[in-house]
Amino acid sequence: MPVNKYSLIVFDLDGTLAESKSPITVDMADRLVRLLAQTRVAVISGCRFGQFETQFLANLPSEADLSHLFLFPTCGAAFYRYDGRAWCEIYAEDLAPTDKQRILSALHKALNAEGHRPSQVWGALIEDRGTQITFSALGQEAPLAQKALWDPDQRKRAALRRCLLERIDDFDIKYGGTTSIDITRKGVDKAYGMRKIMSNLGHSQQEILFVGDRLEPGGNDHAVLGTGVRCVAVQNTAETLGLIDAILRGDLEPDTTPSRCA
Repeated sequence: MPVNKYSLIVFDLDGTLAESKSPITVDMADRLVRLLAQTRVAVISGCRFGQFETQFLANLPSEADLSHLFLFPTCGAAFYRYDGRAWCEIYAEDLAPTDKQRILSALHKALNAEGHRPSQVWGALIEDRGTQITFSALGQEAPLAQKALWDPDQRKRAALRRCLLERIDDFDIKYGGTTSIDITRKGVDKAYGMRKIMSNLGHSQQEILFVGDRLEPGGNDHAVLGTGVRCVAVQNTAETLGLIDAILRGDLEPDTTPSRCA
């Protein structure tokens, strides 16, 4: 029987289920196993499927009911589900090679124009995720403490975004996480992803609960508010654990979208 009135719970990944680019904790894995035993769960993120594998799937216990779990990388431009033996790609709406070339050229020009030359990087600065190109200012594997210091007021990313818009304004250019910029086809955001979730999994707006840490204006979860799905904002993974506990007990607070869990 679905928990509360929701037959599908959709989670953001970084900042909601896990710290940025970090594995889910044992406590989070335990809660998700219990939740998957009662209802369907989807996870949507700007990262690619490989990040889901190392950060999320590798840390779920073997007893997790993967038939109830659905993964939507790169804001829903790709979809993976478990077929009983392996995770299968259902679709991936990859950027055309010519579009990727234009984006990469614009990125390099914008970085040169803004003088972006970090003294230390951790991993690749630019990643081709198939359906999007992602720039990470200090590298894909930068420590959380370093990322928090780089652009606390988002001025650096705002300047880079302005430079990019001068060159490729026919793409969507959005902030992701604390140091990243995601570049996708126009209209590919988490509202787009939520519509893909509804059409692929067969759920109406009223049947879905979305949980994310960046629902404020400008946040990468904010677009979901426009889909009519109930949204609950959390500040960190500890709040997500508390929210899942409330769902499992059947005492989720009444709908006051957007809301904060207690």
